[in-house]
Amino acid sequence: MDLKVSPLTKIISLSGFLALGFLLVILSCALFHNYYPLFDILIFLLAPIPNSLFSKSNLDNADFMSDSPSNAQDFGSFLTGLLATSGIALPVVFYHCQLIGLMSCVMSILGGLIIYSSIVVFSWFFHSSWEHEEDALFG
Repeated sequence: MDLKVSPLTKIISLSGFLALGFLLVILSCALFHNYYPLFDILIFLLAPIPNSLFSKSNLDNADFMSDSPSNAQDFGSFLTGLLATSGIALPVVFYHCQLIGLMSCVMSILGGLIIYSSIVVFSWFFHSSWEHEEDALFG
């Protein structure tokens, strides 16, 4: 059973998922009258950028004898991991410093994880479909 999902269905479902993440983070701010968790949105929006900038498809491998990832790819993965971990840790630090409440912390972390995962899934879905389209054109 081969289930084909149209790109429009993917875009609509992922945009709804992304809107849910934004809603959770904004509600964690608005319900408790404290807007520190908005920094979480910024961190989770910036998190996938280093991986996409330093990906294998965007860089030429300087060492032609090596099959391992380049230093730039490792650095991009490190920055992405640093930002994703910071996005989880920032609301926890705000909660520990008593700047936000527990529910605000939980909503902010869940919303940020939903935002980050929807961006990653969006790039994964459409990166694989772009590769298949290129093969169909020239192969």
